[in-house]
Amino acid sequence: MRILSGIQPSGVLHIGNYFGMMRPAIALQAEGEAFYFIADYHALTSLHDPNALRENSRRIALDFLACGLDPERAALFCQSDVPQVTELAWILSTVTPMGLLERCHSYKDKTARGMSASAGLFTYPVLMAADILIYDSDVVPVGKDQKQHIEVTRDIALKVNETFGPIFKLPEPRIQSSSETVPGLDGQKMSKSYGNTIDIFGEEKETRKRIMSIVTDSTPLEAPKDPNGSAIFPLYSLFATEAESAEMRAAFEKGGTGYGEFKKQLFGKLWDYFAPMRKRRAEIVAHPDFVEDVLKRGAERANSVADEIMRRVRSATGISK
Repeated sequence: MRILSGIQPSGVLHIGNYFGMMRPAIALQAEGEAFYFIADYHALTSLHDPNALRENSRRIALDFLACGLDPERAALFCQSDVPQVTELAWILSTVTPMGLLERCHSYKDKTARGMSASAGLFTYPVLMAADILIYDSDVVPVGKDQKQHIEVTRDIALKVNETFGPIFKLPEPRIQSSSETVPGLDGQKMSKSYGNTIDIFGEEKETRKRIMSIVTDSTPLEAPKDPNGSAIFPLYSLFATEAESAEMRAAFEKGGTGYGEFKKQLFGKLWDYFAPMRKRRAEIVAHPDFVEDVLKRGAERANSVADEIMRRVRSATGISK
């Protein structure tokens, strides 16, 4: 089984990224042949600072490795180090119906939030389809909000197969429900675009400050409180045991404890949870060539597969003999 997943280097990684994509991906590396790419081509739809893009890409690789990605089990590489993916995206675009892209909610959502309505943003699902199909991927772990992209990929693959013959296998989504249950500081889904994130590897003082800024209501200290009325309890539950979560829920509902105390408990759990990863990250930073070597070896593995698929595609479409 071949597993494919990607993450955009659009900024510093936060715990929503960790629970939504990174932790599931790290778990899946034990189930099959895993290919994980840093989607720098995709990031160009919103990030036009070349230095930031390079730095973000390297930081993501570093953080992924610190969180447990095993480069012996999974290939980690930059999307742009497999240039065949853009060739395939063009070939896919020649048979992709406009109506299919017009129905994609991601474009509508992003432009509604103020992003420029570029051709790249509109055809984003075609490039994503190329990312998936170029590795003959079997499984693509995604959140519920990205399920449509896999459906579009399958639709495009079917269209290509109908037009040129059986070239592509149809990937299956594996829905990661946790990706929609990580609230930000304001209670909305944690997202860099909302400015409500908690960084995975933020400094201790800044992390504490962000957690203490979680939005709460004006319920008095002595009164019972709704555990789901703020982001505190849902976030705490990500790091705590079932017994610890039940204890905090009971304290919320009983009253007599202020939100500030609950925030302190959350900070303690979060800080302890990522402590082994902070240690591993420091070890990797001490060997700066390690990240570059991992990305190079990952790209070599990815290119070997992509070359094989593209020979098949070029032959079927008449691009080559």
